[in-house]
Amino acid sequence: MPLLVGMCVLLTCQLIGELIARGASLPIPGPVIGMMVLLVGLMLHGRTPDGVRLTSEGLLRYLALLFVPAGVGVMTHFELIRANLWTLIITLIVSTVVTQALTALLLRRLNRHRLEDHEAESQP
Repeated sequence: MPLLVGMCVLLTCQLIGELIARGASLPIPGPVIGMMVLLVGLMLHGRTPDGVRLTSEGLLRYLALLFVPAGVGVMTHFELIRANLWTLIITLIVSTVVTQALTALLLRRLNRHRLEDHEAESQP
């Protein structure tokens, strides 16, 4: 029964994300918005319910199967990919560098605040 409840929670979050994405005509995919809805729900709940945890672990166990359609798409559109190969490579490199730089800046800022809070607590 917990697996069914967990799957219902995950699918409901995805449905809410789809409704928000389509209703607001956002360029963000509905499942991504659904993951944000799930994150907010888990943060408000304070912990991961057993049903959601069990369902997520079960889905992650078979995650590799979800990449099969993407692999087929790559093989189907190989000529299109070859025609735009340099654009794809440059885009991937730039987006990776930007993501790593922003992550490093965010971690530096969070660690700085944590260190300042720790020093303020240790002072009499």
